Amino acid sequence: MVVGAGFAGYQATRVLRRRLRGRARITLLNPTDYFLYLPLLPQVAAGLLEPRRVTVSLTGTLPGVRFVLGEAGRIDLESRTVHYTGPEGLGGELPYDRLVLAVGSVNKLLPVPGVTEHAHGFRGMPEALYFRDHVIRQMELAAQGTDDPALRAARRTFVVVGAGYTGTEVAAHGVMLTGALDRRVPARWILLDIADRVLPELDRRLSVTADRVLRRRGVDIRTGTSVKEATGDGVLLDDGESVPTRTLIWCVGVRPDPLVSELGLAVERGRLLVGPDLRVPGHPEVYACGDAEAVPDLTRPGALTPMTAQHAARQGKLAGRNLAASLGYGTARPYKHHDLGFAVDLGGVQAAANPVGVPLSGATAGAVTRGYHLAAMPGNRVRVGADWLLDAVLPRQGVQLGLVRSWSVPIDSSAPEQARVPGSPASDTES
Repeated sequence: MVVGAGFAGYQATRVLRRRLRGRARITLLNPTDYFLYLPLLPQVAAGLLEPRRVTVSLTGTLPGVRFVLGEAGRIDLESRTVHYTGPEGLGGELPYDRLVLAVGSVNKLLPVPGVTEHAHGFRGMPEALYFRDHVIRQMELAAQGTDDPALRAARRTFVVVGAGYTGTEVAAHGVMLTGALDRRVPARWILLDIADRVLPELDRRLSVTADRVLRRRGVDIRTGTSVKEATGDGVLLDDGESVPTRTLIWCVGVRPDPLVSELGLAVERGRLLVGPDLRVPGHPEVYACGDAEAVPDLTRPGALTPMTAQHAARQGKLAGRNLAASLGYGTARPYKHHDLGFAVDLGGVQAAANPVGVPLSGATAGAVTRGYHLAAMPGNRVRVGADWLLDAVLPRQGVQLGLVRSWSVPIDSSAPEQARVPGSPASDTES
């Protein structure tokens, strides 16, 4: 049984299906019926890609695998059962002989007053669709005209907190979206991070490239700065400045899914401790991989592998291989990675990349980045390429779809749905 169909769980299931060839029953439990290719989500939010392009059908690409639609809840390691809740609220339980735990991560929250009520994260398709509608709505409301120029300016101000991989791409694509919607009055985009540079976790040369591209487009980058308080009318920065806005996007990072901390097993910073072979100590029938697991980095003794899609996908493949080996098919081995570099898409032909350690920028980096994504995607490559081609020759459509309401995408996905305050940055009742 595999719990979770993110990068780790999806790859684990693919490997298991290929290696076992019908000689074992494979069950996949996931809240959605698709694998989401997260790195391209900012392009969906900006209207560059149609939403279905970055989703890959689980039933369509994993034939022979029993798929169960539901959210994992309590896991009973003694009786070897997983309790889950289906999409209509009905509960159930699934037995297993071997378990691959790949539940991933959720939005990382900080104790900042007002963030839970007035901000949105950027971790899934609903949030990307809401983001697009919200940005278009703010631009349209500002253009309708009002006697209050301060309100118009606030609607055209967009604040992104966190200049890591996701926040940088959201700001880069967001400023291009608003520019396409209204070229007469440019929107104001502010990118905040407590670190001293954008992309602080990546090579400094990638940071310099991204910083240069964003500033050239007019993004106001504030390093060494964060949000002290969020309200319905704007945000208060920790340097004392008040920024009127109706949009606050929270991209400060991720934290392991709380499910792993409820297992009663050893954790490290909320991540479930596993051995180099991805087995859980004391439970050889359980394998764990991805963001929610603390996997030792054998290339850096004493360190853990970071929470990235690159590691999750590779760990998922190895978890599938090692589980199959435990059944007598193949040979198990420890997880040891070799860094292939990173690629950050900055919109248009711009990107920052360092494939195998070679720093690239501009159109060359853009071509490498898009080539990497096409190679890494498990499906929809032709459709994604077609959307990119159409975007290069046709204008984007700036229309609201109205599919996702603010109350359905709370920033704290582990908490109950929260009512939004009218007039807040996350509200749908804006006038």
